[in-house]
Amino acid sequence: MTTSHQPQDRYKAVWFIFFMLGLGTLLPWNFFMTATAYFTNRLDLSHNVSLVTAELSKDIQASATPAAPSSGRNSLTAIFNNVMTLCAMLPLLLFTCLNSFLHQRIPQSVRILGSLVSILLLFLVTAVLVKVQMDPLPFFVITMIKIMLINSFGAILQGSLFGLAGLLPASYTTPIMSGQGLAGIFASVAMICAIASGSELSESAFGYFITACMVVILAIICYLALPKLEFYRYYQQLKLEGPGEQETKLDLISKGEESTAVKEEPGVSAPNSQPTSRSHSVKAIFKNISVLAFSVCFIFTITIGLFPAVTAEVKSTIVGTSSWEAYFIPVSCFLTFNIFDWLGRSLTAVFMWESTARR
Repeated sequence: MTTSHQPQDRYKAVWFIFFMLGLGTLLPWNFFMTATAYFTNRLDLSHNVSLVTAELSKDIQASATPAAPSSGRNSLTAIFNNVMTLCAMLPLLLFTCLNSFLHQRIPQSVRILGSLVSILLLFLVTAVLVKVQMDPLPFFVITMIKIMLINSFGAILQGSLFGLAGLLPASYTTPIMSGQGLAGIFASVAMICAIASGSELSESAFGYFITACMVVILAIICYLALPKLEFYRYYQQLKLEGPGEQETKLDLISKGEESTAVKEEPGVSAPNSQPTSRSHSVKAIFKNISVLAFSVCFIFTITIGLFPAVTAEVKSTIVGTSSWEAYFIPVSCFLTFNIFDWLGRSLTAVFMWESTARR
C-alpha cells in the first residue's frame, strides 16, 4: 500500500466522526456540571420536605419527622461543589495514567465502546433518579459514585480516542479537541435557555441528562461507522504494516535508540529484546515530553481547582436585585470559560509551535 493510492476523506466524514466523538466525550460531564443547581436544590432541607409532603400527602408532623437532621443536610449542600470536583478529578487522573497500561491488555474497540455504553447507562440512571424521591444522604452518596464512574470511563475514553486519532494525520486530533470545547459551550447555552424559559430545575436537569444520552448514542453510531470508511481503513492498515509506528518512534525517541532500532532486520523477530526496546521507548517519550507534560498538569491543576468549585460561588456587586442576577454565573463563569476553552483547542489547527530541536 503506497502513498500514491492514498484515499481522500470524502465529505470530511472521518473528520466529522472524530468531532462527534469529541463532543460525546465531554458533553455528558458538562451537562452534569450544568445541573449543579438541581443537585444542591434536592439536597436542600426545605425542598426535600416539600417534596415529601406533596408526594405522600402527610400532615406537617409526619413531614417534619424525616427532616430532623437539618444540619447534616445543609452541610451536604455546602460541600457539594468541592466534593464533586474531588470525586471527578481523582478518578480522571488515576485512569488517565492507567490507560497507558490498559491499552496493551484491552482492545481499543472494547475500551471505546465499553466506556461509551457505561456512560450512557450512568446517565440513564441519573435521568431516572430525577423522578425518584430519595433522602439527601443516599442521594448525595449515589451522585458522588456516579461522578467517579463517569470520569473514570471518560478518562479511558479520551485516552483511547486520542490513540485512535494517532493512526491518522496529526490534523485529526483537532476535531476531537474542537468537539470537546464545543460541548462546554452547548451545555452553557442550554443552561441560559433553561433559565430564560423559567422551567423547573428538575425538568431542566431531566432534559440535560436525556440530551446527553442521545449525544452518546450518536457517538456510538459514529464510532461503529468509522471502520466502514476507506480513509480510516487505509491508515489503520498502514499502522499494522509498520511505517506509522516507525515515524512515531523517529519523532519521539532519541537518536541512539533510533540507530539501534534501524539495525534490526524488519523480517526477523526478536522476542527477547522487544520488551527492553519498548520500555526504553516509553522512557524516552516521557523524557522528551516532560516539560510539556508538567505544563499541562500545572495548568489543569490550577484551572480545575478553581472551576467550577470556586468560580461558581462568585457573587456580582453590580447586578444587585435585577433579573440579570440569575444569568451572572452562567454567562461570566460557564459560558465565558467554555468559549475561550473552545478557541484555545481549535486554534491548534492554525498555530503549531515546533520544538526547538526541529528548528
